[in-house]
Amino acid sequence: MKQAQRAARFVHGQWSSEWMFLLAVFGFVVGLKNVWQFPHHLAMYGGSAFLLAYLFFLLLFGMPLLMSQIMLGRMGRATPPRVFAKLAPRSRGKRLWVAVGLMSIAAGFLVLSYYSVVAGWLLAYTARAVTGTLNQLTQQGAESVFTALIRDPEKQLFWHGLFVLLTVLPLAFPLRRGLERVVRYGVPAAFVLLFLLVGYGAGSGAFALGFEYLLRFDLALLGGDGLLVALGDAFFSLGLGVATLMMYGAHLSGQRPLVRTALLVVLVDIGVGLLAGLAVFPVLFAGSTLSAAGPELVFQSLTVAYDALPLGGVMRALLFVLLALVAWLSALGLAEPAVAWLCERYAMTRTRAVVTVGGASWLIGVIGILSLHPWSFSFVLFGVTRTLGLFDVLIVITSFVLLPLVALGVAVFAGWVLRPELTREALAIDSPCVHDVWLWLNRVVVPVALVFVLSGIHLFL
Repeated sequence: MKQAQRAARFVHGQWSSEWMFLLAVFGFVVGLKNVWQFPHHLAMYGGSAFLLAYLFFLLLFGMPLLMSQIMLGRMGRATPPRVFAKLAPRSRGKRLWVAVGLMSIAAGFLVLSYYSVVAGWLLAYTARAVTGTLNQLTQQGAESVFTALIRDPEKQLFWHGLFVLLTVLPLAFPLRRGLERVVRYGVPAAFVLLFLLVGYGAGSGAFALGFEYLLRFDLALLGGDGLLVALGDAFFSLGLGVATLMMYGAHLSGQRPLVRTALLVVLVDIGVGLLAGLAVFPVLFAGSTLSAAGPELVFQSLTVAYDALPLGGVMRALLFVLLALVAWLSALGLAEPAVAWLCERYAMTRTRAVVTVGGASWLIGVIGILSLHPWSFSFVLFGVTRTLGLFDVLIVITSFVLLPLVALGVAVFAGWVLRPELTREALAIDSPCVHDVWLWLNRVVVPVALVFVLSGIHLFL
Protein backbone atom coordinates (compact mmCIF):
# COMPACT_ATOMS: atom_id res chain seq x y z
CA MET A 1 0.00 0.00 0.00
CA LYS A 2 2.79 2.44 0.88
CA GLN A 3 4.51 1.69 -2.43
CA ALA A 4 1.29 2.35 -4.32
CA GLN A 5 0.85 5.65 -2.47
CA ARG A 6 4.42 6.72 -3.28
CA ALA A 7 3.90 5.81 -6.95
CA ALA A 8 0.65 7.76 -7.10
CA ARG A 9 2.24 10.81 -5.49
CA PHE A 10 5.00 10.80 -8.06
CA VAL A 11 2.88 10.15 -11.15
CA HIS A 12 0.54 12.98 -10.18
CA GLY A 13 3.29 15.40 -9.16
CA GLN A 14 3.42 18.75 -10.91
CA TRP A 15 6.10 21.04 -12.24
CA SER A 16 6.78 23.95 -9.93
CA SER A 17 5.90 26.31 -12.80
CA GLU A 18 5.02 26.33 -16.47
CA TRP A 19 8.48 27.70 -17.14
CA MET A 20 10.03 24.57 -15.62
CA PHE A 21 7.83 22.47 -17.88
CA LEU A 22 9.07 24.40 -20.90
CA LEU A 23 12.70 24.01 -19.81
CA ALA A 24 12.19 20.25 -19.53
CA VAL A 25 10.63 20.11 -23.00
CA PHE A 26 13.46 22.22 -24.44
CA GLY A 27 16.01 19.90 -22.83
CA PHE A 28 14.35 16.86 -24.38
CA VAL A 29 13.65 18.27 -27.85
CA VAL A 30 17.10 19.82 -28.35
CA GLY A 31 19.09 16.67 -29.10
CA LEU A 32 22.22 15.61 -30.93
CA LYS A 33 20.47 15.77 -34.29
CA ASN A 34 20.10 19.53 -33.88
CA VAL A 35 23.89 19.84 -33.66
CA TRP A 36 25.33 17.29 -36.03
CA GLN A 37 22.58 16.59 -38.57
CA PHE A 38 20.28 19.59 -39.06
CA PRO A 39 23.09 22.04 -40.02
CA HIS A 40 24.39 19.51 -42.55
CA HIS A 41 20.93 19.19 -44.07
CA LEU A 42 20.70 22.97 -44.33
CA ALA A 43 23.95 23.12 -46.24
CA MET A 44 23.19 20.09 -48.40
CA TYR A 45 19.63 20.94 -49.46
CA GLY A 46 19.70 24.62 -50.35
CA GLY A 47 20.17 26.53 -47.11
CA SER A 48 17.26 28.90 -46.56
CA ALA A 49 15.10 26.94 -49.00
CA PHE A 50 15.44 23.88 -46.75
CA LEU A 51 14.86 26.04 -43.66
CA LEU A 52 11.56 27.35 -45.02
CA ALA A 53 10.43 23.83 -45.90
CA TYR A 54 11.43 22.62 -42.44
CA LEU A 55 9.51 25.45 -40.77
CA PHE A 56 6.46 24.73 -42.94
CA PHE A 57 6.44 21.05 -41.95
CA LEU A 58 6.99 21.86 -38.28
CA LEU A 59 3.90 24.08 -38.31
CA LEU A 60 1.78 21.78 -40.48
CA PHE A 61 2.85 18.43 -39.05
CA GLY A 62 4.98 18.84 -35.93
CA MET A 63 2.87 21.33 -33.99
CA PRO A 64 -0.42 19.40 -34.13
CA LEU A 65 1.26 16.24 -32.85
CA LEU A 66 3.17 18.16 -30.22
CA MET A 67 -0.03 19.77 -28.96
CA SER A 68 -1.87 16.45 -29.00
CA GLN A 69 0.73 14.67 -26.89
CA ILE A 70 0.94 17.39 -24.25
CA MET A 71 -2.86 17.67 -24.24
CA LEU A 72 -3.36 13.93 -23.68
CA GLY A 73 -0.87 13.90 -20.84
CA ARG A 74 -2.46 16.91 -19.16
CA MET A 75 -5.94 15.40 -19.54
CA GLY A 76 -5.04 11.96 -18.20
CA ARG A 77 -2.42 12.92 -15.58
CA ALA A 78 -0.84 9.48 -15.74
CA THR A 79 1.54 7.45 -17.86
CA PRO A 80 0.52 7.01 -21.53
CA PRO A 81 -1.10 3.54 -21.23
CA ARG A 82 -3.22 4.74 -18.34
CA VAL A 83 -4.02 7.99 -20.16
CA PHE A 84 -5.45 6.11 -23.14
CA ALA A 85 -7.35 3.75 -20.82
CA LYS A 86 -8.90 6.66 -18.93
CA LEU A 87 -9.81 8.76 -21.95
CA ALA A 88 -11.34 5.96 -24.03
CA PRO A 89 -13.27 3.88 -21.48
CA ARG A 90 -16.11 3.08 -23.88
CA SER A 91 -14.05 2.63 -27.02
CA ARG A 92 -14.20 -0.80 -28.60
CA GLY A 93 -10.51 -0.49 -29.32
CA LYS A 94 -9.53 0.31 -25.73
CA ARG A 95 -6.86 -2.40 -25.68
CA LEU A 96 -5.46 -1.08 -28.94
CA TRP A 97 -5.06 2.41 -27.47
CA VAL A 98 -3.41 1.04 -24.34
CA ALA A 99 -1.02 -0.79 -26.68
CA VAL A 100 -0.18 2.53 -28.35
CA GLY A 101 0.72 3.92 -24.94
CA LEU A 102 2.91 0.91 -24.18
CA MET A 103 4.63 1.22 -27.57
CA SER A 104 5.43 4.87 -26.87
CA ILE A 105 7.20 3.86 -23.65
CA ALA A 106 8.97 0.94 -25.35
CA ALA A 107 10.13 3.19 -28.20
CA GLY A 108 11.70 5.70 -25.83
CA PHE A 109 13.33 2.94 -23.79
CA LEU A 110 14.88 1.30 -26.87
CA VAL A 111 16.10 4.64 -28.20
CA LEU A 112 17.69 5.26 -24.79
CA SER A 113 19.49 1.92 -25.01
CA TYR A 114 21.46 2.80 -28.15
CA TYR A 115 21.47 6.57 -27.55
CA SER A 116 23.45 5.97 -24.37
CA VAL A 117 26.11 4.14 -26.37
CA VAL A 118 26.65 7.22 -28.56
CA ALA A 119 26.51 9.43 -25.48
CA GLY A 120 29.22 7.24 -23.98
CA TRP A 121 31.44 8.15 -26.92
CA LEU A 122 30.81 11.81 -26.09
CA LEU A 123 31.84 11.29 -22.46
CA ALA A 124 35.02 9.55 -23.63
CA TYR A 125 35.86 12.40 -26.00
CA THR A 126 35.04 14.99 -23.35
CA ALA A 127 37.63 13.41 -21.07
CA ARG A 128 40.16 13.28 -23.92
CA ALA A 129 39.51 16.87 -24.93
CA VAL A 130 39.93 18.12 -21.37
CA THR A 131 43.20 16.21 -20.90
CA GLY A 132 44.56 17.35 -24.28
CA THR A 133 44.92 13.92 -25.88
CA LEU A 134 43.03 15.11 -28.97
CA ASN A 135 45.54 17.87 -29.72
CA GLN A 136 47.47 17.94 -33.01
CA LEU A 137 45.64 15.05 -34.65
CA THR A 138 45.57 14.74 -38.43
CA GLN A 139 42.36 13.75 -40.19
CA GLN A 140 43.68 10.22 -40.51
CA GLY A 141 44.74 10.23 -36.87
CA ALA A 142 41.30 11.38 -35.73
CA GLU A 143 39.70 8.62 -37.78
CA SER A 144 42.02 6.06 -36.19
CA VAL A 145 41.22 7.27 -32.67
CA PHE A 146 37.48 7.02 -33.28
CA THR A 147 37.75 3.61 -34.94
CA ALA A 148 39.84 2.32 -32.03
CA LEU A 149 37.14 3.45 -29.58
CA ILE A 150 34.21 1.76 -31.29
CA ARG A 151 36.27 -1.41 -31.71
CA ASP A 152 37.12 -1.54 -28.01
CA PRO A 153 34.12 -3.04 -26.15
CA GLU A 154 35.73 -2.69 -22.73
CA LYS A 155 36.19 1.08 -22.99
CA GLN A 156 32.72 1.48 -24.43
CA LEU A 157 31.21 -0.58 -21.62
CA PHE A 158 32.72 1.81 -19.09
CA TRP A 159 31.54 5.02 -20.77
CA HIS A 160 28.15 3.56 -21.67
CA GLY A 161 27.67 2.37 -18.10
CA LEU A 162 28.72 5.75 -16.72
CA PHE A 163 26.24 7.58 -18.90
CA VAL A 164 23.39 5.24 -17.91
CA LEU A 165 24.27 5.78 -14.25
CA LEU A 166 24.28 9.56 -14.69
CA THR A 167 20.90 9.32 -16.42
CA VAL A 168 19.04 7.22 -13.88
CA LEU A 169 20.42 8.81 -10.70
CA PRO A 170 18.33 12.04 -10.91
CA LEU A 171 15.23 9.98 -11.72
CA ALA A 172 15.47 8.14 -8.41
CA PHE A 173 14.10 11.29 -6.75
CA PRO A 174 10.60 12.80 -7.05
CA LEU A 175 9.98 15.21 -9.88
CA ARG A 176 10.94 18.49 -8.20
CA ARG A 177 13.98 17.09 -6.37
CA GLY A 178 15.36 15.18 -9.34
CA LEU A 179 14.45 15.91 -12.95
CA GLU A 180 13.39 19.49 -12.29
CA ARG A 181 16.67 20.39 -10.58
CA VAL A 182 18.64 19.02 -13.51
CA VAL A 183 16.71 20.95 -16.16
CA ARG A 184 16.69 24.10 -14.00
CA TYR A 185 20.47 24.38 -14.35
CA GLY A 186 21.28 22.06 -17.25
CA VAL A 187 19.19 23.69 -19.97
CA PRO A 188 20.42 27.27 -19.34
CA ALA A 189 23.99 25.93 -19.13
CA ALA A 190 23.56 24.27 -22.53
CA PHE A 191 22.38 27.54 -24.09
CA VAL A 192 25.28 29.45 -22.55
CA LEU A 193 27.76 26.96 -24.01
CA LEU A 194 26.06 27.13 -27.40
CA PHE A 195 26.25 30.94 -27.48
CA LEU A 196 29.92 30.79 -26.48
CA LEU A 197 30.63 28.46 -29.39
CA VAL A 198 28.70 30.69 -31.80
CA GLY A 199 30.66 33.70 -30.56
CA TYR A 200 33.89 31.81 -31.08
CA GLY A 201 32.79 30.86 -34.59
CA ALA A 202 32.04 34.53 -35.28
CA GLY A 203 35.62 35.38 -34.42
CA SER A 204 37.18 32.53 -36.36
CA GLY A 205 37.67 34.59 -39.51
CA ALA A 206 35.36 32.40 -41.57
CA PHE A 207 32.00 33.35 -40.10
CA ALA A 208 30.73 35.10 -43.23
CA LEU A 209 31.75 32.13 -45.37
CA GLY A 210 30.06 29.68 -43.02
CA PHE A 211 26.92 31.81 -42.82
CA GLU A 212 26.66 32.03 -46.61
CA TYR A 213 27.25 28.30 -47.01
CA LEU A 214 24.64 27.49 -44.41
CA LEU A 215 21.83 29.88 -45.35
CA ARG A 216 22.15 30.57 -49.08
CA PHE A 217 18.81 30.17 -50.89
CA ASP A 218 18.99 27.46 -53.55
CA LEU A 219 15.74 25.82 -54.66
CA ALA A 220 17.58 23.61 -57.13
CA LEU A 221 19.37 21.85 -54.28
CA LEU A 222 16.16 21.37 -52.31
CA GLY A 223 14.29 19.14 -54.74
CA GLY A 224 12.06 16.23 -53.76
CA ASP A 225 14.67 14.58 -51.56
CA GLY A 226 15.20 17.79 -49.64
CA LEU A 227 11.47 18.10 -48.97
CA LEU A 228 11.32 14.53 -47.64
CA VAL A 229 14.35 15.14 -45.44
CA ALA A 230 12.79 18.37 -44.09
CA LEU A 231 9.59 16.44 -43.32
CA GLY A 232 11.55 13.68 -41.60
CA ASP A 233 13.57 16.19 -39.58
CA ALA A 234 10.35 17.86 -38.44
CA PHE A 235 9.17 14.51 -37.11
CA PHE A 236 12.34 13.11 -35.56
CA SER A 237 13.74 16.33 -34.10
CA LEU A 238 10.69 16.90 -31.87
CA GLY A 239 10.66 13.36 -30.48
CA LEU A 240 7.02 12.90 -31.49
CA GLY A 241 6.92 9.10 -31.39
CA VAL A 242 7.99 8.51 -27.79
CA ALA A 243 6.11 8.97 -24.52
CA THR A 244 8.15 11.87 -23.13
CA LEU A 245 5.98 14.82 -24.14
CA MET A 246 2.87 13.04 -22.92
CA MET A 247 4.59 12.21 -19.64
CA TYR A 248 5.82 15.75 -19.17
CA GLY A 249 2.32 17.00 -19.97
CA ALA A 250 0.93 14.79 -17.20
CA HIS A 251 2.84 16.95 -14.70
CA LEU A 252 1.62 20.23 -16.23
CA SER A 253 -0.97 22.13 -14.18
CA GLY A 254 -3.23 24.95 -15.26
CA GLN A 255 -4.83 25.65 -18.61
CA ARG A 256 -2.06 27.33 -20.57
CA PRO A 257 -3.05 27.55 -24.28
CA LEU A 258 -1.06 24.80 -25.94
CA VAL A 259 -0.84 26.61 -29.28
CA ARG A 260 1.58 29.11 -27.76
CA THR A 261 3.49 26.38 -25.96
CA ALA A 262 3.95 24.33 -29.12
CA LEU A 263 4.93 27.37 -31.17
CA LEU A 264 7.59 28.32 -28.62
CA VAL A 265 9.02 24.79 -28.68
CA VAL A 266 9.15 24.84 -32.49
CA LEU A 267 10.95 28.20 -32.53
CA VAL A 268 13.51 26.99 -29.99
CA ASP A 269 14.08 23.83 -32.02
CA ILE A 270 14.77 25.84 -35.18
CA GLY A 271 16.85 28.42 -33.33
CA VAL A 272 19.13 25.81 -31.77
CA GLY A 273 19.65 24.13 -35.14
CA LEU A 274 20.65 27.45 -36.72
CA LEU A 275 22.93 28.38 -33.84
CA ALA A 276 24.58 24.98 -34.03
CA GLY A 277 25.28 25.54 -37.70
CA LEU A 278 26.76 28.96 -36.99
CA ALA A 279 28.96 27.40 -34.32
CA VAL A 280 30.13 24.50 -36.49
CA PHE A 281 30.59 25.63 -40.09
CA PRO A 282 32.80 28.69 -39.53
CA VAL A 283 35.17 26.47 -37.52
CA LEU A 284 35.17 23.85 -40.27
CA PHE A 285 35.97 26.47 -42.92
CA ALA A 286 38.61 28.11 -40.74
CA GLY A 287 40.18 24.71 -40.15
CA SER A 288 39.95 23.82 -43.86
CA THR A 289 37.85 20.71 -43.25
CA LEU A 290 34.33 19.77 -44.29
CA SER A 291 32.61 16.45 -43.78
CA ALA A 292 29.32 14.61 -43.72
CA ALA A 293 26.89 14.79 -40.82
CA GLY A 294 26.71 12.65 -37.73
CA PRO A 295 29.55 11.14 -35.72
CA GLU A 296 32.09 11.75 -38.49
CA LEU A 297 31.44 15.50 -38.24
CA VAL A 298 31.94 15.67 -34.48
CA PHE A 299 34.50 12.98 -33.73
CA GLN A 300 36.74 13.57 -36.75
CA SER A 301 36.33 16.81 -38.70
CA LEU A 302 35.62 19.19 -35.82
CA THR A 303 38.20 17.48 -33.64
CA VAL A 304 40.85 18.34 -36.22
CA ALA A 305 39.47 21.76 -37.24
CA TYR A 306 39.77 23.30 -33.77
CA ASP A 307 43.52 22.66 -33.72
CA ALA A 308 44.11 25.31 -36.38
CA LEU A 309 42.49 28.07 -34.30
CA PRO A 310 43.52 30.06 -31.21
CA LEU A 311 42.26 28.45 -28.00
CA GLY A 312 41.02 25.61 -30.16
CA GLY A 313 41.67 22.99 -27.51
CA VAL A 314 39.57 24.85 -24.94
CA MET A 315 36.67 25.36 -27.35
CA ARG A 316 36.81 21.73 -28.49
CA ALA A 317 36.48 20.68 -24.85
CA LEU A 318 33.47 23.02 -24.44
CA LEU A 319 31.91 21.52 -27.57
CA PHE A 320 32.06 18.01 -26.17
CA VAL A 321 30.78 19.19 -22.79
CA LEU A 322 27.83 20.74 -24.62
CA LEU A 323 27.13 17.61 -26.62
CA ALA A 324 27.34 15.38 -23.55
CA LEU A 325 24.99 17.73 -21.67
CA VAL A 326 22.51 17.79 -24.56
CA ALA A 327 22.58 13.99 -24.74
CA TRP A 328 22.04 13.74 -20.98
CA LEU A 329 19.00 16.04 -20.99
CA SER A 330 17.42 14.09 -23.85
CA ALA A 331 18.17 10.74 -22.18
CA LEU A 332 16.41 11.84 -19.00
CA GLY A 333 13.28 12.45 -21.06
CA LEU A 334 13.56 9.05 -22.73
CA ALA A 335 13.95 7.18 -19.43
CA GLU A 336 11.34 9.02 -17.36
CA PRO A 337 8.17 7.42 -18.87
CA ALA A 338 9.46 3.88 -18.33
CA VAL A 339 10.35 4.64 -14.70
CA ALA A 340 6.97 6.30 -14.04
CA TRP A 341 5.11 3.41 -15.69
CA LEU A 342 6.82 0.80 -13.50
CA CYS A 343 5.88 2.86 -10.44
CA GLU A 344 2.30 3.20 -11.63
CA ARG A 345 1.71 -0.29 -12.97
CA TYR A 346 3.61 -2.40 -10.45
CA ALA A 347 3.70 -0.02 -7.45
CA MET A 348 7.49 -0.08 -7.47
CA THR A 349 9.49 2.38 -5.46
CA ARG A 350 11.32 4.98 -7.52
CA THR A 351 14.64 3.38 -6.63
CA ARG A 352 13.60 -0.07 -7.76
CA ALA A 353 12.05 1.25 -10.98
CA VAL A 354 15.20 3.25 -11.76
CA VAL A 355 17.44 0.22 -11.18
CA THR A 356 15.20 -1.87 -13.46
CA VAL A 357 15.14 0.66 -16.30
CA GLY A 358 18.83 1.48 -15.98
CA GLY A 359 19.90 -2.15 -15.84
CA ALA A 360 17.75 -3.19 -18.79
CA SER A 361 18.84 -0.27 -20.98
CA TRP A 362 22.48 -0.91 -20.04
CA LEU A 363 22.16 -4.57 -21.04
CA ILE A 364 20.57 -3.80 -24.41
CA GLY A 365 23.24 -1.15 -24.95
CA VAL A 366 25.91 -3.78 -24.28
CA ILE A 367 24.43 -5.91 -27.06
CA GLY A 368 24.57 -2.85 -29.30
CA ILE A 369 28.21 -2.25 -28.39
CA LEU A 370 29.17 -5.81 -29.19
CA SER A 371 27.34 -5.57 -32.52
CA LEU A 372 29.67 -2.72 -33.52
CA HIS A 373 32.60 -5.09 -33.80
CA PRO A 374 32.61 -8.67 -32.45
CA TRP A 375 28.99 -9.42 -33.37
CA SER A 376 28.71 -7.15 -36.40
CA PHE A 377 26.82 -8.23 -39.49
CA SER A 378 25.43 -6.40 -42.48
CA PHE A 379 22.04 -6.33 -44.15
CA VAL A 380 20.39 -4.39 -46.96
CA LEU A 381 17.22 -2.39 -46.34
CA PHE A 382 15.57 -0.32 -49.08
CA GLY A 383 18.76 -0.46 -51.11
CA VAL A 384 20.94 0.80 -48.24
CA THR A 385 23.56 -1.46 -46.70
CA ARG A 386 23.69 -1.42 -42.90
CA THR A 387 26.85 -2.80 -41.29
CA LEU A 388 26.37 -2.47 -37.53
CA GLY A 389 24.20 -5.52 -36.93
CA LEU A 390 21.84 -5.36 -33.96
CA PHE A 391 22.70 -1.70 -33.36
CA ASP A 392 21.19 -0.88 -36.75
CA VAL A 393 18.28 -3.25 -36.13
CA LEU A 394 17.36 -1.25 -33.01
CA ILE A 395 17.50 2.00 -34.99
CA VAL A 396 15.28 0.61 -37.74
CA ILE A 397 12.71 -0.88 -35.33
CA THR A 398 12.36 2.31 -33.32
CA SER A 399 12.69 4.97 -36.01
CA PHE A 400 10.69 3.33 -38.78
CA VAL A 401 8.23 1.07 -36.97
CA LEU A 402 7.46 2.13 -33.39
CA LEU A 403 7.79 5.92 -33.69
CA PRO A 404 5.52 6.31 -36.76
CA LEU A 405 2.94 3.89 -35.33
CA VAL A 406 2.79 5.78 -32.05
CA ALA A 407 2.53 9.14 -33.81
CA LEU A 408 -0.27 7.80 -36.01
CA GLY A 409 -2.07 6.42 -32.97
CA VAL A 410 -1.85 9.75 -31.14
CA ALA A 411 -3.12 11.69 -34.16
CA VAL A 412 -6.07 9.33 -34.74
CA PHE A 413 -6.99 9.20 -31.06
CA ALA A 414 -6.84 12.97 -30.61
CA GLY A 415 -8.54 13.72 -33.93
CA TRP A 416 -11.18 10.98 -34.21
CA VAL A 417 -11.76 9.27 -30.86
CA LEU A 418 -11.96 12.22 -28.49
CA ARG A 419 -14.95 14.53 -28.82
CA PRO A 420 -14.09 17.90 -30.44
CA GLU A 421 -15.71 19.88 -27.63
CA LEU A 422 -13.49 18.02 -25.16
CA THR A 423 -10.27 18.67 -27.07
CA ARG A 424 -11.11 22.34 -27.60
CA GLU A 425 -11.40 22.81 -23.84
CA ALA A 426 -8.29 20.73 -23.13
CA LEU A 427 -6.19 22.72 -25.60
CA ALA A 428 -7.51 26.00 -24.14
CA ILE A 429 -8.32 27.27 -27.64
CA ASP A 430 -10.91 30.07 -27.74
CA SER A 431 -11.21 30.33 -31.51
CA PRO A 432 -13.32 27.60 -33.16
CA CYS A 433 -11.41 28.15 -36.40
CA VAL A 434 -8.02 27.50 -34.78
CA HIS A 435 -9.36 24.37 -33.14
CA ASP A 436 -10.80 23.12 -36.44
CA VAL A 437 -7.41 23.62 -38.11
CA TRP A 438 -5.72 21.57 -35.37
CA LEU A 439 -8.44 18.91 -35.59
CA TRP A 440 -8.22 18.34 -39.34
CA LEU A 441 -4.45 18.47 -39.37
CA ASN A 442 -4.51 15.54 -36.95
CA ARG A 443 -7.25 13.73 -38.82
CA VAL A 444 -5.85 14.03 -42.34
CA VAL A 445 -2.54 15.83 -42.73
CA VAL A 446 -0.52 14.07 -40.03
CA PRO A 447 -1.36 10.51 -41.22
CA VAL A 448 -0.55 11.45 -44.82
CA ALA A 449 2.70 13.11 -43.75
CA LEU A 450 3.74 9.96 -41.86
CA VAL A 451 3.28 7.96 -45.07
CA PHE A 452 5.66 10.36 -46.83
CA VAL A 453 8.16 10.07 -43.97
CA LEU A 454 8.20 6.31 -44.46
CA SER A 455 8.46 6.73 -48.23
CA GLY A 456 11.74 8.59 -47.69
CA ILE A 457 13.20 5.99 -45.35
CA HIS A 458 16.20 5.48 -47.65
CA LEU A 459 17.24 9.09 -46.99
CA PHE A 460 17.50 8.50 -43.25
CA LEU A 461 19.28 5.13 -43.25
